[in-house]
Amino acid sequence: MRQDIHTTAEVAENDALPRQVEAHAKGCGETGEKPLPHSMTRKPVKQKSAAEWAYERLILYIQNFEEQLDNEHEVAMGFAGNDTGVLRIEGLGYFDPDIVTFYGRDAEGGRMQLIQHVSQLNVTLRAMPILRHDVKPRRIGFQLAAELEQEA
Repeated sequence: MRQDIHTTAEVAENDALPRQVEAHAKGCGETGEKPLPHSMTRKPVKQKSAAEWAYERLILYIQNFEEQLDNEHEVAMGFAGNDTGVLRIEGLGYFDPDIVTFYGRDAEGGRMQLIQHVSQLNVTLRAMPILRHDVKPRRIGFQLAAELEQEA
């Protein structure tokens, strides 16, 4: 078994990663800084595949987006560059080392799955009206975050 030796500077640099920086106009979608959950920090970024790291960060973005939604909307993805429409996100996964996949339904309720290489990852989160007003909106980000914590 190989053990790497790290300088103090490398240790400090690794401790500084990961980080997130955002700037918002006042009153326009301020999310506030939150500490990363233990599930994301227990394993160093350098030990994660590109797919795993993208998956974990997407969960945070979805969860933060959902926190700003009212009870009449749930999260969906929009697509750029084609007529595919939107995907109401029902699940998210990854396949090491470099594939991220989204599971869900289109605007008419048909099943959809988007499989994407992390180098091509481009996600637009959208607020879509819930399909049925007699049920609570789905909050997939919180469910996925809870699953990450259980894995920890």
